[in-house]
Amino acid sequence: MQTLDPPATRALLERLSRLQPETIPQWGKMSANQMICHLNDSYSLAMNRKSASEQITFLNRTLIRWLALRAPMPWPKGVPTRPEVDQFGGGTPPTSFALDKATLASTIQKFAGQPSTFPFNRHPIFGPLTHWEWMRWGYLHADHHFRQFGL
Repeated sequence: MQTLDPPATRALLERLSRLQPETIPQWGKMSANQMICHLNDSYSLAMNRKSASEQITFLNRTLIRWLALRAPMPWPKGVPTRPEVDQFGGGTPPTSFALDKATLASTIQKFAGQPSTFPFNRHPIFGPLTHWEWMRWGYLHADHHFRQFGL
């Protein structure tokens, strides 16, 4: 199961480098720049740089968490996110595409390079995650949105 190990991190950053402002999503409503800001907000949330409301239920922190992180299938399209990282809610609005893209690249590297003792935040839906689960989530979340844009 792929996590944000160094080769996967490099591969994600290479995919990000191919994203252009005019890249059209294959599904969903976000623009390329909005997707970049959404991912940056999500990683920032995990690293305690941003906060979000929680919806941690027994089902979310057990079955949904297991399926999302361990099932051998791509994440489904159209799953709602927390309002604080939603580009049509309280997410960080895009500014300069180049700056937002560079910020996301830096954030992915920082997130992936965190030691297991880094004080990650609780996931707002899955609850507390192990270091491996955070690295798995970090890879899957970026992969999901990069596939959204054909990357």
